[in-house]
Amino acid sequence: MALTDLQGIIAYPVTPFDREHGLVDTTALAALVDRLVVSGCHAIAPLGSTGESAYLDDEEWRTVARASLEAVGGRVPVVVGISDLTTEGAVHRARFAERAGASAVMVLPVSYWKLGEREISEHYARICAAVGVPVMVYNNPATSGTDLSPEFLVGLWEKFENVTMVKESSGDVQRMHRIVQLSDGGLPFYNGSNPLALEAFAAGAAGWCTAAPCLAPGPVLQLYRAVRSGDLAAAREVFYRQLPLLQFVLAGGLPATVKAGLALRGFDAGDPRRPLLPLEAQQTRRLAEIMESLQAAEAVGSPQGRGGAPAVPAG
Repeated sequence: MALTDLQGIIAYPVTPFDREHGLVDTTALAALVDRLVVSGCHAIAPLGSTGESAYLDDEEWRTVARASLEAVGGRVPVVVGISDLTTEGAVHRARFAERAGASAVMVLPVSYWKLGEREISEHYARICAAVGVPVMVYNNPATSGTDLSPEFLVGLWEKFENVTMVKESSGDVQRMHRIVQLSDGGLPFYNGSNPLALEAFAAGAAGWCTAAPCLAPGPVLQLYRAVRSGDLAAAREVFYRQLPLLQFVLAGGLPATVKAGLALRGFDAGDPRRPLLPLEAQQTRRLAEIMESLQAAEAVGSPQGRGGAPAVPAG
């Protein structure tokens, strides 16, 4: 399968840390990745914002990339997140990911100084020249400090042969429509803003990049199947059923909320790395209420009857 054909749910695992020393827990990471694959997710994307890539040193980053690819074992595509303050560092990581067997790399340009379009274009040019795997351009102004317009994104796609996909996380669905318009539907884009999932699919998104399957793969996959089958009523029902969870996870910060949710499911992924802090008790109680409500709604709403995957089991 060519990565330009990648469609569906691209799941983002957290990076587990052991509680004694705060080191990367590759055993827990492998178990989590396996659960995501078994649940039916269409691809795995380690080392994104959810995976706390920005807080890992180079050796830890390589460990997570290698362990994730080994855990997937070729069952689904793996899109490895690439971000670094320097172009040299990003090239180094992209080359490592390619050698380790990544299906594609997702490149987020991060900066201290505000970057101009000429600088960002050169950043992608060097990465594209360094690797042969497809490149997903990642626009997330909230975390990167750079904002890539639809015109610029389509320009990168037109200019560089291995820029084949875009992940759009600005939270503006109109940008998605603009990407479709400017590329005449030729540039596949993936939604990276959880609360926009339904609107993004309506705009033509090829898939949804999300950490939500870590906590509730069933509703996420049901939504995608309903969209694919053209059942708008079912898509709306399952989307609004899970919307409180999607909103909470986004508002509370992905690493902290997903790790807290996994703990509530009986899966210990450790705490987020400082300066990030675990959820406070009140927030954790609220998350538990949301997850319990969603689980009850799944039982009443017969997810099994609609072919939905079960929630991540405890343990």
